[in-house]
Amino acid sequence: MADGDEPVVIPIEDALDLHPFRPDEIPSVVESYLEAARDAGFREVRLIHGKGLGVQRAQVHRILSQSPHVDRFGDAPAERGGWGASVAWLKPRA
Repeated sequence: MADGDEPVVIPIEDALDLHPFRPDEIPSVVESYLEAARDAGFREVRLIHGKGLGVQRAQVHRILSQSPHVDRFGDAPAERGGWGASVAWLKPRA
């Protein structure tokens, strides 16, 4: 297995910075993070995607809108990143 193929271990905290990940990795990283965060008991998480042109934000919002783990989501308040981050409220664990 090549170095680039090793799984990345992400600590489960209340925020995830997506800057280190390639755009094609974002969907699986976000969905795995949401599931792990919900399993860890988090009810609210923040995904930091940056401002830029809004491409990552749109991708993250698409993932959040389709995730079975997410109750609702929106842009973070200004003091938590504004439209450079998204806040997702997770469904309670069954």
